Amino acid sequence: MSSSPLTVLVTGASTGLGLALTKQLLPLKEYRLILTARKSSLARFAAEGIVENERVWLRPLDVTLAEERVAIINEAEERWGGVDILVNNAGIAYRAVVEHVTEEDRLRQMDINFRSPMELVRLILPSMRAKRQGRIINVSSAAGMMAMPTMAVYSASKFALEGATEALYYEAKPWGIKVTLLQPGFINSSSFENVRFTDSSCKSLQDGTDAYSSYYNYMGPFIGRIMRWTWATPEKVAAKLVKIMRQKSPPLRVQATPDVRLFAMLRRFLPQRLYHAILYYNLPHIRDWVPRLKK
Repeated sequence: MSSSPLTVLVTGASTGLGLALTKQLLPLKEYRLILTARKSSLARFAAEGIVENERVWLRPLDVTLAEERVAIINEAEERWGGVDILVNNAGIAYRAVVEHVTEEDRLRQMDINFRSPMELVRLILPSMRAKRQGRIINVSSAAGMMAMPTMAVYSASKFALEGATEALYYEAKPWGIKVTLLQPGFINSSSFENVRFTDSSCKSLQDGTDAYSSYYNYMGPFIGRIMRWTWATPEKVAAKLVKIMRQKSPPLRVQATPDVRLFAMLRRFLPQRLYHAILYYNLPHIRDWVPRLKK
């Protein structure tokens, strides 16, 4: 990397992990920052005391809009010579069983968590290849390694992101471009409260007689409890992101929280049948998910 400030583009920078990363990058003079969020979320920067200056841009970016993606990359190339480090952090999560996900829901989830990050990657690659250097960090999830009930389409989007990023790792490496997947698991934050429901999953949650209502009523609080109890925080995960940005040779995958490391170890060493049985029988009140048949 050159000695001049490196340009870092962070998506979803106004909240959660993105905001924690922003706060850790702001004092680091070796970076120029392009901090993005949806237009409706830009006010959060001011609320956190984050303002523009000669090395910090605040820009609206809906990652699903092609014209906004192109505009921000073009501006970075014209004014700062392109993006040196891309952190694809923006994302959403739908809570719904497979039967409650329509094609429209599925495409929306995939668009934000998979298609749009890869489009940003595609846009910044020519500049990185010309400079023979650069870093791409795609924020994945434990859900990109394992799936949970009621989170099928979210896992699908992260599995897709992981597969494409692994291929990109091999494609970009000869050009001197470093590619990494960050895999956070449960983080002690209120982000679980922002999960989205499809129309069908919302109706099921509210209707106690629906076939899947118990799935939502057990899984939601279960995930909430874990996220309140875990000692992993957005700040700790953000610190790992900064470390990746500074590593000479970062690995393809970085397991960012203890639970991800545990599940990765179990998945690696346990027989597949036993691994899935352990996870299944540790789901909350799994025997009560479906009404018992009357004799």
